[in-house]
Amino acid sequence: MNVSDTEIAWAILRESGYTRTRELEEADVILLVTCSVREKAEQTIWNRLRHLKALKARRHRGRPPLRIGILGCMAERLKEEILHKEKLVDIVAGPDAYRDLPRLLAVAESGQQAANVLLSLDETYADILPVQTSAGGITAFVSIMRGCDNMCSYCIVPFTRGRERSRPVASILQEVRVLSDQGVKEVTLLGQNVNSFRDLSEVQFQAAPAPSLSRGFTTVYKAKPGGLRFVHLLDQVSRIDPEMRIRFTSPHPKDFPDEVLQLIHERHNICKQLHLPAQSGSTRVLQAMQRGYTREAYIELVHHVRKCIPGVSLSSDFIAGFCGETEEDHQQTLSLLREVRYNVGFLFAYSMRQKTRASHRLRDDVPAAVKRRRLEELVAAFREEAARANGAMVGQAQVVLVEGPSKRSASELCGRNDGNIKVIFPDAEIPDAAGGGELLRAQPGDYVLVKVTSASSQTLRGVLLSRTTLSRSAAAH
Repeated sequence: MNVSDTEIAWAILRESGYTRTRELEEADVILLVTCSVREKAEQTIWNRLRHLKALKARRHRGRPPLRIGILGCMAERLKEEILHKEKLVDIVAGPDAYRDLPRLLAVAESGQQAANVLLSLDETYADILPVQTSAGGITAFVSIMRGCDNMCSYCIVPFTRGRERSRPVASILQEVRVLSDQGVKEVTLLGQNVNSFRDLSEVQFQAAPAPSLSRGFTTVYKAKPGGLRFVHLLDQVSRIDPEMRIRFTSPHPKDFPDEVLQLIHERHNICKQLHLPAQSGSTRVLQAMQRGYTREAYIELVHHVRKCIPGVSLSSDFIAGFCGETEEDHQQTLSLLREVRYNVGFLFAYSMRQKTRASHRLRDDVPAAVKRRRLEELVAAFREEAARANGAMVGQAQVVLVEGPSKRSASELCGRNDGNIKVIFPDAEIPDAAGGGELLRAQPGDYVLVKVTSASSQTLRGVLLSRTTLSRSAAAH
């Protein structure tokens, strides 16, 4: 999400005549795009600001003053503290204020501090074509909605990014077409709660009924009728370019109606990979988190997803040591990790955030050492099960999108398979599956078939078989 926000902010600044530099010493403006989900993310920014303070102090008198800005969620959450702490920061802009950056920077040029942290009910930056910053231009993020209405008790997002609002489908499709024309091979649709997408811009769809929730799931808000839904968007996006992979993140498990699962199963370029954030394996803790489901409902959803999308790769989020979590609750989370056997996991110790329901109603009563120990146990269980899940692919041929050379060896390439797992393989001459006889080397942006020879909890290794296309490999199955 922050990569996407950076690309939007950069597009706005470029229109106002700013040019980008990779060298800190060269810059007249330094902007930090921030996150508030956990305390560690904010601490990183405070540390970075200390480094920038030294840079500001030794700036040559003959140059214009260095302007430093904080953008995004931390700006929204801590505006006063940021502006007053050592008077180091010149501008503060919340997630809905990026259009105001040129004005804020102009105010700062005159020596004043400037801030805009107003949250919007309708800002989606739909008309701004982001400037792609990701390496090689093979993959891209497309923001489809902003904000979140779920109000999970641990989560700061509704307070830093505001209420849910979705971009018009037409503007999303236009952006994806541009990316396809530029040769981008994989697009990830982004949102805080991506599968509750609801475009209200077209009048004829205002009365459409709300889709049903996953079985056994509830929300803190009433059903919202009207609008074009996620299944419509996913269908339209996946039709633009049959050789472009489509992913999406981050969804909420409650918003997986059967028509979405069916579309993922049927459409060869929608990746068979789902993120199903569980957060805990204990119904008691899930209730305290206000997640809107029980352990049993979540497990039933996992079984249903695996039945609808055979071979699906699953990832999840887990929080260790939430308010009131007992050893028994922790053991239930461990058993859920083992039962589901995820391919990818994001696991963190709980970090209390001000303004959240948990900060008002609950006590952060699990000691830090216990949180650390429980997190280590969750990570160990996850790695063990992920190694088994990934090990099931040994001997199989996987379609891999080549991203470039491996970080550890220039003689190897790396990419990701359909399930978003990293695959490493030797950079060797291979035949083209289309025939023709000549040998070629795989290039970034190519799809290749790789036979998996070994697996760990995070990576697959294999040997190159041939170059291929998404359509050709789908037809072969």
